[in-house]
Amino acid sequence: MTFEHELEQKHHRAEEILKRYGVFKDVSYQKTVMEAMEYSLFAGGKRLRPILLSETFQMFHGQGNVDEPFMAAMEMIHTYSLVHDDLPAMDNDEYRRGKKTTHAVYGEDMAILTGDALLNRAFETAGLAFDMAEDASLRNVTRAMQILSEKAGIYGMVGGQVFDVEAENKAVPLTEEQLLFIYRLKTSALIEASLMIGATLAGAKEESVSLLETVGRNVGIAFQIRDDILDVTSTQEVLGKPIGSDERNHKTTFVTLKGLAGAEADVKAYTAKAQEALANLPCESAFLKRLIDSLTDRIK
Repeated sequence: MTFEHELEQKHHRAEEILKRYGVFKDVSYQKTVMEAMEYSLFAGGKRLRPILLSETFQMFHGQGNVDEPFMAAMEMIHTYSLVHDDLPAMDNDEYRRGKKTTHAVYGEDMAILTGDALLNRAFETAGLAFDMAEDASLRNVTRAMQILSEKAGIYGMVGGQVFDVEAENKAVPLTEEQLLFIYRLKTSALIEASLMIGATLAGAKEESVSLLETVGRNVGIAFQIRDDILDVTSTQEVLGKPIGSDERNHKTTFVTLKGLAGAEADVKAYTAKAQEALANLPCESAFLKRLIDSLTDRIK
């Protein structure tokens, strides 16, 4: 089986799991926000984070389907962050993945509520794993919930977003150290969480979970630098969203700091660090190794 075929199969599984937890059949006066949640969740996407979570669960021989609620929860959290990121008060983008953003379709007020609802639904969904776990693995589910909470919160994604927003108002460009702080929290945190949670649910040792955190950190940084590059070199038709938003929002990026050639070199360097950490794990996944390379070489 080719990598592309395997990726397609894993994407399909992630999509089906998300439909199981993210489609609402019984609606009442909250119908609009439920429609907006579904619109946001199923507007496309790589389903990268649930795929990563499932892959490390399988790498460490996880049993049962306890990973599935966390797969859906991870995508819900990622989606809520995009809904809020696109808001006029943030990046003010009207297109994502080739479709109108949530606030452009449902209004700014409903988009805020949609993000809030997706975040709450994520933890509601992840909590279902407690009912699916055997007694011996309940501690693993508890630890997975702790990882999810930390990586999505002020010490993770939200914390990175806070500094990113504040940085836009600074007259002096960010340093590389400050930029890496934003990337580690805003982008890497959920990738780290996905890799760590899958392994944790499978009962992996803490040393392996820590290595996967390192993998995720470096993948996330390389992924975000690639985004910086694509914002300059790609087109709206290919990328599915407006290009040049970093310049419009006066953002410091690795391209503004180091130029395109320097940014490309950093993508390769951080990808190599991720692969090195991955190679030190007690088990391996040829798919995961190939996936990391494909993410950092992507064109959209």
